[in-house]
Amino acid sequence: MPQRVDVGESWPPPRESWTRFNRCNIPSSVLASLDFQLRPERVELDGVAIIHKDLFWRLERLSDPKDRAVQFMDYLAVYFSLASPESAGFNAQSRIRRNKADYLSVLRGWLFDPDGREGAVLKGWVASRFGLLPRYFGGRILPESDDYQRFLRQQSAGVYNTNNLEGQLDLLYTYCQYEWVRQQPQQQHVTLFRGVNRLAEHDLIARLGRRLCVVLLNNLSSFTINRERADEFGDQILETDVPIPKILFFNALLPGVLKGEEEYLVIGGLYEVTLSR
Repeated sequence: MPQRVDVGESWPPPRESWTRFNRCNIPSSVLASLDFQLRPERVELDGVAIIHKDLFWRLERLSDPKDRAVQFMDYLAVYFSLASPESAGFNAQSRIRRNKADYLSVLRGWLFDPDGREGAVLKGWVASRFGLLPRYFGGRILPESDDYQRFLRQQSAGVYNTNNLEGQLDLLYTYCQYEWVRQQPQQQHVTLFRGVNRLAEHDLIARLGRRLCVVLLNNLSSFTINRERADEFGDQILETDVPIPKILFFNALLPGVLKGEEEYLVIGGLYEVTLSR
């Protein structure tokens, strides 16, 4: 559990970091707040568990996490016609061929380049579902800036002519939350690390001590559970306790995906972090 310095009853996020509209059961302003890090609540995306109730009925009957992962991946392959794109309307003669764009390719693309097309898809999805706006995409995102326009172009290109790619990500997040609660029902936080070279890429909101501060993270960021691994990616390390509902994906969730760096994809907002070298 985070060790909170007494900063009052509430620490609201900057207004420009969130939008009033989202597709989950928690207001965006609450999700972005420091209070949510300290006292997280369960987050549910609108309608996902109901639409895919058959999947979760099947998962409940499997005791082995590996079997549940296989069941999840098989379900997505069938439901979204990932193995047979022709049945979903794919035309091999189309000028733009996106039949291989799915949740797995997006995750792998993020690992290769978080500021590429797949990164734009994921950050755009977070903005749509949770109402948390991207802050950084190859550069500081400001209204009408070149980086913001590039982000919009990349996001649009990333979801164009795919078989409900954002719906696949909805199900990935919902399964991640289901699996974590299934394995660790009492756990509310996990301690994670992020190596950075330029703290200026993060919005420093307040310093609470020599090493303790409050930062506004990008709406989606990579962290690792291995401190030594984080040290390879920057000369400063951010250490923070991440609420379980703000984890989109973790390295052990699915076999063979994002294994190398013990990576976690963390949804942003205000966080109390400890800085170290």
